[in-house]
Amino acid sequence: MKEPALPLLLLRVLLASQGFHTRPTDAIRLNQVGFYPGAPKAAFLLGAAGDRFSVVTADLKDTVFTGLIGSPRGTQSSDTTRAADFSALRTPGRYVLLVPGLGASHPFTIRPGVHQELVRAALKAFYFQRASLPLESRYAGTWSRPAGHPDTRVLVHPSAASAGRPAGTVISSPGGWYDAGDYNKYIVNSGITVATLLSLYEDFPEYARALEVDIPESGDAVPDLVQEALWNLRWMLTMQDPADGGVHHKLTEPRFEGFVSPAEARSPRYVVQKSTAAALDFAAVMAQASRVLRAFARPLPALHDSALTAAIRAWNWARRHPDVLYDQTRLNQQFEPHIETGTYGDRDVRDEFIWAATELGVTTRQDSFFTAVPLFPDSSAPLPSWQQVRTLGYYTLARFRAELTPAVAGERVRLERSLIRAADELVARASQTAYGTVMGGRGADFVWGSNSVAANQGIALVVAYRLTGDRSYLRNALGNLDYLLGRNATGFSFVTGFGGRTPLHPHHRPSAADGIDAPVPGLLVGGPNPGRQDGCVYPVTAPDKAYVDDVCAYASNEVAINWNAPLVYLGAALEALQYEAGFSQAAR
Repeated sequence: MKEPALPLLLLRVLLASQGFHTRPTDAIRLNQVGFYPGAPKAAFLLGAAGDRFSVVTADLKDTVFTGLIGSPRGTQSSDTTRAADFSALRTPGRYVLLVPGLGASHPFTIRPGVHQELVRAALKAFYFQRASLPLESRYAGTWSRPAGHPDTRVLVHPSAASAGRPAGTVISSPGGWYDAGDYNKYIVNSGITVATLLSLYEDFPEYARALEVDIPESGDAVPDLVQEALWNLRWMLTMQDPADGGVHHKLTEPRFEGFVSPAEARSPRYVVQKSTAAALDFAAVMAQASRVLRAFARPLPALHDSALTAAIRAWNWARRHPDVLYDQTRLNQQFEPHIETGTYGDRDVRDEFIWAATELGVTTRQDSFFTAVPLFPDSSAPLPSWQQVRTLGYYTLARFRAELTPAVAGERVRLERSLIRAADELVARASQTAYGTVMGGRGADFVWGSNSVAANQGIALVVAYRLTGDRSYLRNALGNLDYLLGRNATGFSFVTGFGGRTPLHPHHRPSAADGIDAPVPGLLVGGPNPGRQDGCVYPVTAPDKAYVDDVCAYASNEVAINWNAPLVYLGAALEALQYEAGFSQAAR
């Protein structure tokens, strides 16, 4: 409710007494970017002694809302908080939230489209991850740099040797994205990443076609989202052995490069052995890409056919080699040079078979793919991650549920129930958390890359909304975006460049080596990880607070393409649905 403003002098004295002029208090946690006018809005307070809070304009001239602070909450968290709900404030503007005895929050904005710039930056972050390309100042601004890793002279590692390609054979494999804070390129992690971006296009094509992020390809007949995915897809195609259809697990240097810029990296590069997981992830993504690219047959002639052909060849290789698992320790016992970079080793590829079979079945409409493997081994829909991808196939089946072939159409009810049940289980946990979010409802949420857990939970809730029309799923999805942008136990907005307190020292070689204080914007860091596998010093080790903004901290402060992709999807989906959901209805 709106109440008469405090006298201006008194308001300024109160704010100054709370340290507002030096920095906002860390005791008020909220989305530091902002809120849609008609959406839920809440801050979560630590140590609040009083009962009331106010929202004031950023210029300190007016109090626009006052409200009561809620009861303590947080049985599943290391914090006990109290909520300050100001959902009734719908007037667009720039504000801070003030709590007597605590201080003032980070500034935030209320307006329609409040997350649009976040979405653009999160997608543009993939451009900054491009290998084999100079980043021109026209597109990269302050973060321009020379090209690194042309990858036109990549060696076949002894683990990948064949009669047609003996060890030491030179192949060309340019392009693609650097996977994370390092300079390597991995097929398995590319799989879920590209699939998530292409799924955004399939679910929200109108929004995706209008999304421009100022990359070299902007303005042509192919949307920026698809063009960015193509930068990695074309590289993935080079990783398929033309002799047999198998797919190399990764392109890598023997050990992680030092903290130098891409152009200064000098380590030799190798493609290593083929793997079943790589072949199946490749097959799934190429089958999905074939569907998307079919709409762009004129500017990209025959590419959709090439993608489908490659997908089927990889699928057939995997069927002939169903248990070629990437075991780097065993590989290093047999071959030189030893490979010490990220393994992405998956010991169970049943989920990859489900995903690939589903994407190929939907694209080709051939029942033989749907019947090749058990698509529903149980009634669950596990949250997607690089090592658990079967639900990506379920999302595709749900997307095309009205046109499924007879072999799988009978499973439609079971499919929908599984996806809705998974979303309901997520929502049920939110009431137990200190910050009122689905994220953090279980201790298991806090793993390496926990922020991608939050983003993928948000996608699962968006899927449930699209199946049911129930807006409560969208409200909880938005809550998880709030989590990523500051409504969490660390007080950080985890996306570089967005919010008042964001990571300044991510484990990201290009940002660390460029001599620029600010890191590349739009990157989602990993987030709280009680495993702390990096051995760095963490001020707090509670699961929901085990995060440190230090370049050393690759276990919590690295970036990765498979973390940014669900951030892009979640933010874009909420932007696309804001009017349908009533989020953008401002005060009249």
